[in-house]
Amino acid sequence: MKKFVTAIIVAAGNSSRMGLGMSKQFIPLLGEPALKYTLNAFERSYIIDSIVVVCRPQDKVAISAIINQNSFKKVDALVYGGSTRGESVTNGVNSANPETTHFAIHDGARPLVELIDIENVVKVAFETNAATLGIFVTDTIKTVDNENNIVSTPVRSKLRAVQTPQVFEKELYKKALNYAKENKLSFTDDCQLVESIGESVKVVIGSQDNIKLTTQNDIAIVEHILKGKQV
Repeated sequence: MKKFVTAIIVAAGNSSRMGLGMSKQFIPLLGEPALKYTLNAFERSYIIDSIVVVCRPQDKVAISAIINQNSFKKVDALVYGGSTRGESVTNGVNSANPETTHFAIHDGARPLVELIDIENVVKVAFETNAATLGIFVTDTIKTVDNENNIVSTPVRSKLRAVQTPQVFEKELYKKALNYAKENKLSFTDDCQLVESIGESVKVVIGSQDNIKLTTQNDIAIVEHILKGKQV
């Protein structure tokens, strides 16, 4: 069976931690909106067949303009998000092309994702049914109690900081969504959703540059990296 990969670009958050009064998708990075860089990566990847963008209703016109101005041909649907990330991804999944065999779920606010990393993680998901980008953890991580006292120190060599895209075989992911709905479970991470039904997810080592725009400090970091890529 021919593989058909639909990228679900989640761009429906309220960006409250950024504190700029605008969606992170529109933050100008070297004069271009962050979402343009994100969409461009998936548009250019040979392994991605279709793109669904999930957004807030008030952002639809602006995102449509980005898509049209840049002639992104793979964007087949622009749908509204829900009150949680899980609901937003579900809306995107339900709007995907019926031919879809795999979903590549990605944060719209990760504009530095590389083509090679998209393709590597998708290929692994073709073999394992579930894969995510991730990187090695360089800091020592501590587990604490409710009073912020250290309880334990996980073995650093066993830790990975998980990124997106996270890629799943369609029926597996829909099974996980149904399980979460039936059991009223809420997850902020799609890997955890799939883990909840007893499935394992393979971590594919990606790039340290694939950071998520979360705070204003991240803007300067992302622009610095982008400038380096242009040299």
